[in-house]
Amino acid sequence: MRQDDLRRRIAGRAIPLPGNDIDTDRIIPARFLKCITFEGLEAHVFEDDRRQMPDHPFNQARYQGATILVVGQNFGCGSSREHAPEALRRWGIRGIVGESFAEIFFGNCTAIGLPCLTLDAEGVAWLGGVVSRRPEQEVLLDVEDRLVRLDERIFPTMIPDGVRNQLLTGTWNAMGVLLEARDEIDRVARSLPYVNGY
Repeated sequence: MRQDDLRRRIAGRAIPLPGNDIDTDRIIPARFLKCITFEGLEAHVFEDDRRQMPDHPFNQARYQGATILVVGQNFGCGSSREHAPEALRRWGIRGIVGESFAEIFFGNCTAIGLPCLTLDAEGVAWLGGVVSRRPEQEVLLDVEDRLVRLDERIFPTMIPDGVRNQLLTGTWNAMGVLLEARDEIDRVARSLPYVNGY
């Protein structure tokens, strides 16, 4: 696995997104799901929210170029569309930290190498507050050591062992893992009587 396939640490500026239960319909409205590929979805992240709220964080120049998203509870709930994490990743988000994530959204993020770390409510509130006052500050999401750091403050986070191992070894992409094991798959297939006739 190449080093750029690993997700040990993500450092960058952050964008706070207040509120709980932000669903995938808000992240990427359904009318943009007619696409054949995910290309261009980043232009429509939070499109309806951004139109209704001119001061939405994704509209603010001070957060442009941010790579870490700070969210509340149950982020990514609702429908199970993979367009939501794809749109966020294409916008530039490389890691998400929040109180909790919808299970399917979390799985879809993992499948594209977008780490989601869980942090307690107090830590999320503090992090969001500092980032909103000082958006130039760098935040570190450390998948390997399961922590978030800003300034001198370090918060422990949670990420399931299996997901953490996939991100650390670059094996989150199931199709990529299968393609790399093509010879072994062929060998096993040849040994199966129901594949080769009895």
